[in-house]
Amino acid sequence: MSERISEAELVVMEALWSANEPLTAAEVTERIDASREWSDRTVKTMLGRLLAKGVLAHEEDGRRYLYRPAVARERYVAGESRRLVDRLFGGRAAPLVAHLAEGDGLTPDDIAELEALLKELRP
Repeated sequence: MSERISEAELVVMEALWSANEPLTAAEVTERIDASREWSDRTVKTMLGRLLAKGVLAHEEDGRRYLYRPAVARERYVAGESRRLVDRLFGGRAAPLVAHLAEGDGLTPDDIAELEALLKELRP
């Protein structure tokens, strides 16, 4: 996946990832928080952009299209995480964690989870 997904497009992708089944444009619209006040037309524009980027696939179902992710959420998150670490922290995760810890970005539960993960990763 070479093209980035915008914040608005990510809202549409999250709706599709959480569905675990293909959805129509109207069904996608229903799954998006109503406070966004997005019309079907707005959602269809986002779906078109995502299709052009190759992160969605669609199939015809009579007179309507059914949309499904062509990229798994885990793969997308892994790519975005790697880009963030590469761009801001020279490709190293430790400075990212240090930055979060210094800025009170880690809760005691986060620290416990990180400690458990580190124990699993050590030989």
